[in-house]
Amino acid sequence: MSLAERAQRAETQKEGIAEFDSLDALRSYVQRYLSAAEMAHLIERSPYQARSEIRLACERALKENPWIVPQAQEKEEVIARYLDSVFGLGPLETLLADEQVTEIMVNGCQSLYYESEGTLRKSSSVFSSDDQVYALIDRIISPLGRRVDESSPMVNARLPQGHRVNAIIPPLALDGPIVTIRKFRSKVYSLDELRAFGSFDKHMQQLMEWSVLLRKNVAVSGGTGSGKTTLLNALSSVIPHQERIITIEDSAELRFLEHPHVVRLEARPRNAEGVGEVAIKDLVINALRMRPDRIVVGECRGAEALDMLQAMNTGHDGSLTTLHANSPTEAISRLTTMVRYGAELPVEVIENQIASALDLVIQTARNSQGKRFVCEVVGFSYSREERACVIQPYFVWDHRSNSGSWTTYPAWIDDLPFAGIATKQEVEKWKQSVSYQALVS
Repeated sequence: MSLAERAQRAETQKEGIAEFDSLDALRSYVQRYLSAAEMAHLIERSPYQARSEIRLACERALKENPWIVPQAQEKEEVIARYLDSVFGLGPLETLLADEQVTEIMVNGCQSLYYESEGTLRKSSSVFSSDDQVYALIDRIISPLGRRVDESSPMVNARLPQGHRVNAIIPPLALDGPIVTIRKFRSKVYSLDELRAFGSFDKHMQQLMEWSVLLRKNVAVSGGTGSGKTTLLNALSSVIPHQERIITIEDSAELRFLEHPHVVRLEARPRNAEGVGEVAIKDLVINALRMRPDRIVVGECRGAEALDMLQAMNTGHDGSLTTLHANSPTEAISRLTTMVRYGAELPVEVIENQIASALDLVIQTARNSQGKRFVCEVVGFSYSREERACVIQPYFVWDHRSNSGSWTTYPAWIDDLPFAGIATKQEVEKWKQSVSYQALVS
């Protein structure tokens, strides 16, 4: 049955246009005026002109075939959806344009979820078939020279806006191709903005700013989606503009839009022939030869942890990184395990390195309402009696009372006046403030 016949049948039976897809109908008729090859040629020659000509073809098709979209007010919406399917990412375009959306999850063709303001929501827009999802994946990864097929069914990529993309397809994904997109804001949050959201208070903000200015090595630790990268971006904005920053990431997520001197490095996976891989470990070693003032590793997750710790211990102060761990204690265990990926060293030697390298560990968390906040701040020291890395808590959040309190403060706080970062009066005032402080959300 042709589309026109289906439309006539729907009208006769008073079933409206729900029986057929207006977008598919428009696509079919537009191709009578512009073939797929002509569209591809237009897009390659001039995307702006192509968009204009394809829009004209859509308007002509709707004018000559008004049954495709009977309601005049819906015509612009259908044309916009068609242009998104040709030039963009189809049903995802609206979600990508929404600054409140932080994550997009395509679970096969019939299920599309997104996260907004920390809450998962189901989208009314879906893909019409798995083939459309495959086309979406291909459109994302083809410009990057990557591929996904049955022999290589998983791929990581990045959109031009910097958003991170993961795709996994059958046979590993049983319900069809799965696409997950982690979105990043066009403008990074500052510490002031995060404080306004209730992620921490002014005393915590002051401590974090001082730690960066005093060139202390800081690690932001937390679980998935707890805001580690967001906080690391905000901390990085405190780095003085006269310093040279080198960022190293598995998939570029950090954004230094305000800083004038940033060198960005990104790891590269092996190609289709199984060669050409450049790991984060290799980039960390190379960065040491690039005259860095600061090294920022997006996330330590493998053998590069050893090189990162050694860099922190050999003059590259002020380095920043994130760790995937649910507590500072777990962060020590994970770092120890990651270092042993690269070198078979005794555990006590590794923990001594950890204690010497990291001056401050900031633990982030996310509650059931989606709010992200700093739940713990600690320092590390090495106990020769216990032959282990010992945690020194500075700030601890009590989930039962939903409040946090300071237990002590880092010893290096007293060095701030000598470094010219804060006056002795400012330091003493901060100490007195946190001594009796209890944070209540």
